[in-house]
Amino acid sequence: MDLNQLEAFLTAQTKKQNGITQEQATVLTKFWKSHKVKIRESLINQSKWENCLRNLSWRVDLKSQSRHLDQINTPVAIVEFELGKNNQESEFLCLELNEIKVNQLLNKLAEIEKRIGALSYIS
Repeated sequence: MDLNQLEAFLTAQTKKQNGITQEQATVLTKFWKSHKVKIRESLINQSKWENCLRNLSWRVDLKSQSRHLDQINTPVAIVEFELGKNNQESEFLCLELNEIKVNQLLNKLAEIEKRIGALSYIS
C-alpha cells in the first residue's frame, strides 16, 4: 500500500459508521510513514513458506586428480548456496559443475529471465 492508497483507505474508514477518528487516521499515517520499511520487511518475512537464498558464492577450480586422465586439468565451477529462514540456522548446498553443466545452467537462467520479462510487460 503506497501513501495515496493509505490516505484513501483511512479517509473511507473515518466516514464509516463506528470507524476511526481523524486524529486516529493522522496517527496511523505518521506511524506508516516512519515504519513503512520495517512493516514491509516484517510482512515479507512472515509470508515466506520456504527457505530463501541468503548468500551465493562461486569459484572455478581445475581438477588435479581424477579416475580418468582426460578429466585432469579441466575447469570445474563450484557453486555454494546458503539457504535458510529467519531465526533458523542456515543450510548449505554445494554444486560442482563442468563446462557443459555451466552452459546448461546459463541457458536455463536466460530462459527464466526471458519469461519473467514477458510476464512483467503483460501487467
